[in-house]
Amino acid sequence: MNVEDLVKEIKANFRPKLKVIEWKGDRLVLLDQRLLPFETRYLELKTVDAVADAIRNMAVRGAPAIGITAAYGMALALFERDVGDLNNALKALELARDKLSRTRPTAQNLFWALNRMYGKAKALVEAGSVKNTKELREELVAEANRIFDEELDAEVRMGVYGVQLIQPGDWVLTQCNAGSLATGALGTATAPIYVAKYLGIDVSVIAPETRPWQQGARLTAYELRENGVRVKLIADTAVGLVLRRRLVNLAIVGADRILADGTVYNKIGTLNEAVLAHEFGVPFYVAAPTSTFDLEHKPEEVRIEERDPDEVRTVRTAHGNVYVTMTDIDVYNPVFDETPPKYITAIITEVGLLTQPLDRNIKRFVAQRSS
Repeated sequence: MNVEDLVKEIKANFRPKLKVIEWKGDRLVLLDQRLLPFETRYLELKTVDAVADAIRNMAVRGAPAIGITAAYGMALALFERDVGDLNNALKALELARDKLSRTRPTAQNLFWALNRMYGKAKALVEAGSVKNTKELREELVAEANRIFDEELDAEVRMGVYGVQLIQPGDWVLTQCNAGSLATGALGTATAPIYVAKYLGIDVSVIAPETRPWQQGARLTAYELRENGVRVKLIADTAVGLVLRRRLVNLAIVGADRILADGTVYNKIGTLNEAVLAHEFGVPFYVAAPTSTFDLEHKPEEVRIEERDPDEVRTVRTAHGNVYVTMTDIDVYNPVFDETPPKYITAIITEVGLLTQPLDRNIKRFVAQRSS
């Protein structure tokens, strides 16, 4: 079966058990990931402020899911109040874009989606393609739906290309949660795993807990088990031994931003995994759609988000957050790290694998897409 036929078949038949993002006509419904795996609760968001809070407070998380959510958040700017004429609509959208852009500074998909939505609105208004705010609102919902659909297509394609790296019986090391909870579909790093399962290939996963928010323990382990994939949880500090003893055959992680030289920004701990995998000869792959690529900035220009010190001072449990240290201890809490391209075997995208040398092959890829 060729790639296109397999992509079409998987899109028609694969359904994740957890619905993460859903548009309901005039509101956005999100699965509140802060409560998983102990409680399943959905949020109904009707305003830009509510969407911004959901992104900032990590009710929704994962770069692709953040981008999709932000796209619908832009549409909501024209639902929450009567903005009057089309010029005022553009002003409302500009304010929404600015507000949403301040929520998670490292996630490239956020800015990509916001700029795409605003650019679409501006182009429609300037071309006279819409007559009133109602028509513009409908066009923006359609554009957000397209972003969601394109994300699904990209994830299936990443899965189809990535599954070629997996052999029957393999164990895959992950980091954080780059699954369907982070994207609304198959995930990025988990897409090859789900495609392998769909094709009947035996594959298992080792998931580090991913302190401080424990996305590996709370989300990845939960999601994979719900979808019938064998998963084993480890402490973050066990990654080195797991790699040294070859308890995994390869590592696949997601990304929140990838630069033109191949530098990858992903959940804190990714750099540790990449360096250790390189040292012990374990292939280390990054899976991300091309919407995650940032071709404008250099590493020294990228702001790495730092979050609330209490995320480190506490541990999340079924009964709420519990302090594990002194309540006033000084904390450094960066939530992403920066992995140099030399530690990355290849990047799995929806158009195939980008191999080493990454800087050269990313530039070649961009040139081909632009021509």
